[in-house]
Amino acid sequence: MRSRQPESGLVRVAHFKIVRPLHEVSQEKSLDWLAAAHAASARRSARDPESFDADTFRVHMRRLLGRVGCASSKIGTRGYDLPDFAHQHFGEMEIYNVLCANDGAGARTRSLAYARIAENVFEKTYAPDAMGPQDLIHVTCTGYASPSAAQKLVARRGWHTRVTHAYHMGCYASVPAIRMASALVRGQNQSACADIVHTEVCSLHVHPADHSIGQLVVQSLFADGHIRYSVASSADESAGLDVLATREEILPASEDAMSWMASDTGMDMTLAAEVPSHIARSVRDFTRRLCAEASIDFDEASKCAIFAVHPGGPKILDVVQIALELSDAQIAASRDVLFRYGNMSSATLPHIWATLADDRFVPTGTMIVSLAFGPGLTMCGAVMVKAGKEDKT
Repeated sequence: MRSRQPESGLVRVAHFKIVRPLHEVSQEKSLDWLAAAHAASARRSARDPESFDADTFRVHMRRLLGRVGCASSKIGTRGYDLPDFAHQHFGEMEIYNVLCANDGAGARTRSLAYARIAENVFEKTYAPDAMGPQDLIHVTCTGYASPSAAQKLVARRGWHTRVTHAYHMGCYASVPAIRMASALVRGQNQSACADIVHTEVCSLHVHPADHSIGQLVVQSLFADGHIRYSVASSADESAGLDVLATREEILPASEDAMSWMASDTGMDMTLAAEVPSHIARSVRDFTRRLCAEASIDFDEASKCAIFAVHPGGPKILDVVQIALELSDAQIAASRDVLFRYGNMSSATLPHIWATLADDRFVPTGTMIVSLAFGPGLTMCGAVMVKAGKEDKT
């Protein structure tokens, strides 16, 4: 879908930099690891651990994960920053030593691990001689430390940068982060820039002692992911996405459908089976209102635009595709990012944006409708248009 030319005064999202986790693990091996971790935890908590048949329990859990978890045809690989996921020697693990505690290490140990990982990500995302942005927004829901990794980087580099923390929103947080960044740079000088950095370490919040179906679904989906991008008040020649409109709504009577709560061993997620149906009922009307805010025709967008949809899981993509009557091509980038990386919480939608911004087969002027979902239930969206110098090769 070709849009009108971007208007002056719009903000552009550009200069994406992905920092991949230290370990890449196939989905099959991830599910094997989960089955082994659940078996080891179950053996420790058994009334008679010596007589507990851990191998039989592991096989049972692996079959169950194969039935209710996300299949390797939908997620190919997932990234993990913790070395725990690279082996099954549970007694040697930093977090998931389930031979000592049923669920692994406590929240303090996990928080310290998060702080170390996040600091490493910030160092990797900025070159040693990089100039600091005017504003830096740190987005996460998977770990907290104060001073944050963003604040520590600014202090080490001696930057005169304002740091804003956008925490605990979950998978939809990139859209509010862009809204914040837009407010920070509008009305400033032409060089004004706000950077957004996502550091999501979902692997810190696996719970091997919880064998419920809901937890197995969650544990088969989430992965670690980190990305930086910039929001500028003036366009340049870099490939990027100009933001026409954003919108956010909380769906009525849905507040118990999804939660993300601090627990003694990390974050504890609940995900009701009704989440896809909540989204399916609401997404069409929401997208119509979102398009109206951007002064574009919903019917035309639903036929021609690319849809960057947060892949909470394959079923979420399925219900959105059906509700909006999208072609496979319109939602292909979302499925591709899910397959390559898994669900990286708030970092996932920006990975889709980066893919589209860098794809020379997505021409300048292409309309991109972004949708994301999280606790609340909150539904977020943005209408963007691809901008910058078009590759003629």
